[in-house]
Amino acid sequence: MTTTNPLPSPSSASRSAGFAYAVAGFAVLSCGDAVVKSMAGDWPPYAVAALRFSIGALGLSALLWRAQGPTAFVPVNPWLQMARGLCLAMASLCVFSESFVMPLAEAMARGFLAPILLQVFAGVLLGERVAPKVYAVSLVALAGVAIILRPSLAVLGWAALLPLVSAVFFALLMVANRASAGRSSALAAQVFVAGACAPILILASLFAKISGVPELAFTWPSWDVVARCAVVAVTASTAHWLVYLGTAKAGAAEVAPAIYVQMVVAVTLGWVFFDETPDEWTLVGAAMIIAAGLYLWQDGQRLVRQVEKSLQNRR
Repeated sequence: MTTTNPLPSPSSASRSAGFAYAVAGFAVLSCGDAVVKSMAGDWPPYAVAALRFSIGALGLSALLWRAQGPTAFVPVNPWLQMARGLCLAMASLCVFSESFVMPLAEAMARGFLAPILLQVFAGVLLGERVAPKVYAVSLVALAGVAIILRPSLAVLGWAALLPLVSAVFFALLMVANRASAGRSSALAAQVFVAGACAPILILASLFAKISGVPELAFTWPSWDVVARCAVVAVTASTAHWLVYLGTAKAGAAEVAPAIYVQMVVAVTLGWVFFDETPDEWTLVGAAMIIAAGLYLWQDGQRLVRQVEKSLQNRR
């Protein structure tokens, strides 16, 4: 029988720094989502996503070439980087699409299922221990998602499920980030994921273009759409880099609660720029999801402190 060594436990200072990086990253990510929403009706979401990641991949590649040279473009585990790119592509397609048709806060609230899914996936894919209470708390979070989904599902149909799909792929991305930690520099990791993501989105856009379906057709974008895609590329690449650093320093489950800063930013930006105010049911459902995620995080923190105290007593 073969066994795998568990990932090393990060120090308290590393966890604190990692959490701070993740908070900054998720806050910046919400700002980019607001820019994406401003393009609704100007260009289809899959084309916006493809252009955004193409710009990001080229810009990050130029930075990596200048900083580390051509040898930095060779990944240690190409299949892992492809998996990261696929997860990011799928999550981005859902996020860009939902941003076009839903209020920012409503779409963001449903995506908060990702931290809870993250703990489940970390147990299955990384071999981390998952307590039975995780599954019980997950039911509470799913109930919160159902409350938020109830009105939108009747109005939007299956499109209302886009945030749930994005939550699954974003949780898988964070697990893959943790698995790839230490295999390359943070900049190279961003180049690998953007470089794998961009071709997938380009192919998806080309397929939509040649499909013959009138609703999927699109033409060349205007200059302001290109400019806004460039802004999103910069903000999102910065955000993903910060989240990657946070995950590498602190661990996937440790930084999970940082995602909740997006709700504050989303509500603020939606109210200021799009005259959106979440209704009471959205807030109730979001509160249930956030409470479930924070409970799991706090319980994990308690276990970490117990382990650290036990180790200190042995010394």
